[in-house]
Amino acid sequence: MKTISTSILIACTAAGLAFAATAPVAAADEAAKAPSVSQAVQQLEKDWAAAEQSGDADKLGQILGDDWTAWDLDGKKSTKAEFVDGMKAGKMKLESMEFGHMDVKVLGNVAVVQGSDTEKSTYNGKDSSGKYVWTDVFAKRDGKWVAVRSQVTLVK
Repeated sequence: MKTISTSILIACTAAGLAFAATAPVAAADEAAKAPSVSQAVQQLEKDWAAAEQSGDADKLGQILGDDWTAWDLDGKKSTKAEFVDGMKAGKMKLESMEFGHMDVKVLGNVAVVQGSDTEKSTYNGKDSSGKYVWTDVFAKRDGKWVAVRSQVTLVK
């Protein structure tokens, strides 16, 4: 009887060790498949540009947090509602955009993106095409990254 109990104990211990040895590898494999924070917020930047280009106010509204604000090209502070309404009204139109390098700094539940782009666009009925540098700040809220602050500058 003691031999059977010892055999069962050894078998269970071996099975447990085998499972423990493979579990972290499986978790690491899953983590490797998930996009990094840097990749996720860079994709949000691309989705943002695509939403502006297509006039998709709903998509833009999902990317911008309700408390999002930015300094616009006229040096005025703009809220999410003003920005989305301006896009709907045709105040700004993005015809094309080519992204330059994007640099992402992750600080816990905050990600700061500094980037550049070259675009063909209009703002308040005037040509606003050119090269831009910008900074966007994203915060992770309820498991989702949303933009909360932005600054954009036209490079002359």
